[in-house]
Amino acid sequence: MRQNAEPGADDGPGAGAGRPRAANDLPWVAEPATVNRMKADQADNWTPSSWRSRHAEQQPEWPDEHALEQNLKVLSTLPPLVFAGEARALYRSLAEVAQGRAFLLQAGDCAESFYDFTADSIRDKLKVILQMAVVLTYGTGTPVVKVGRIAGQFAKPRTSPYETVDGEQIPVFRGHIVNDDAPTAEARRPDPARLIAAYHQSASTLNLLRAFTKGGFADLSQVHMWNQQFVASSREGERYEAIAGEIDRALRFMTACGIDLEAEETLHQVDFYTSHEALILGYEEALTRKDSLTGTWYDTSAHLLWCGERTRQLDGAHLHFLSGVKNPVAAKVGAGAAPEDVVAMCDILDPERDPGRLTLISRMGADKVDKALPRLQEAVRASGHPVVWACDPMHGNTFMSESGRKTRHFEDVMAEISGFFVACRKSGTWPGGVHVELTGDSVTECLGGAEEIGEDDLELRYTTTCDPRLNGRQSLDLAFRVAELLRAN
Repeated sequence: MRQNAEPGADDGPGAGAGRPRAANDLPWVAEPATVNRMKADQADNWTPSSWRSRHAEQQPEWPDEHALEQNLKVLSTLPPLVFAGEARALYRSLAEVAQGRAFLLQAGDCAESFYDFTADSIRDKLKVILQMAVVLTYGTGTPVVKVGRIAGQFAKPRTSPYETVDGEQIPVFRGHIVNDDAPTAEARRPDPARLIAAYHQSASTLNLLRAFTKGGFADLSQVHMWNQQFVASSREGERYEAIAGEIDRALRFMTACGIDLEAEETLHQVDFYTSHEALILGYEEALTRKDSLTGTWYDTSAHLLWCGERTRQLDGAHLHFLSGVKNPVAAKVGAGAAPEDVVAMCDILDPERDPGRLTLISRMGADKVDKALPRLQEAVRASGHPVVWACDPMHGNTFMSESGRKTRHFEDVMAEISGFFVACRKSGTWPGGVHVELTGDSVTECLGGAEEIGEDDLELRYTTTCDPRLNGRQSLDLAFRVAELLRAN
């Protein structure tokens, strides 16, 4: 029997840190005059620190402000994690998605952990994403833009700043960039030194990702090697192996025809980009740098940053910050969003109406998406904003199992994706992508799928620090089903 889960794991439908809000009391609603003033402010008064003059939701209560500023000062002197040219390349690729010529696959961990940090775990996540991209590309003939929730996805918004453990009220876990997940008051004390630790782990992760994607691991001739053992033995793994075999035959055919495959760079490496929720604004500010070529500001903590459902207030600090960086940006949109407010958000984040700049990620729940989404898509299209529409089928379908574990059912996830495609057909919108939480490990965190994971199985391999993730088999199954939906579209 399902119970409503505590929705604060990522960017659920509730309001910031406090009381629940009614539909007419949503945190992003602003009067038209306020919106016009904000748009003028974005252009004239933006600096990397100007967000500090606005209210910022979901920020930790740092116990030592001096220590916080000292750590942020150190961060501001460290090298960028990504480069402006890379962000511009992703911008161009997302412009192809916005114009219906490509598909976005954004996937990775719910919340990266300081403890689960190995070359194997990074490689296995990448394997799953590469497999999914191959299935989508081969099955639809559509280029796939690959973006990971990785190398920076450490912070998590929560419903309440506190929780009760064994009768004691302690700060809630906000991700390893802020505090520890151990259920003690001392472990939950926000520690600004973790900002530096998150930077260094992100740098190491990026270094390995670049080596994998540009150094031969992502070579299309290695397509069989991406199939992990626990996946390969499944029906989905067998379907994937069939595709891999056909790719092998196609490569041999081209070689026999005299085509120099060694000269085809796209066969030997892939473009892979990073993203995370821009939640801890001090961290994002410290890593925002002026590009020497263009003189514009880029947040060099990731290629793409997004704003969650809890922090996209029109007059708030998060939208203001994202409005000034030239990275491609995104925002989550729930079923309760009003069309006029979503359009106002687009005006703030994408005033030039530039394809590739803005991605809107719907996260509505399987039972709401086909009714709530078309009106938003129609309003955005009428406003002239050429956004990418993507579907997050995870966060609107979380519930509490009888054992007290947060979980999601695979069929609910797929139902929301199917509803997303239905909504896009209704509104005449290109279904631009999916945004999913997954891991390369053989976890048992989400119910259902080909393995028919049941509630009794959740205890077997439930290792996430926050929200339940799809395992490799479930992720590959999702890719096959999305390819079928995309072909039908």
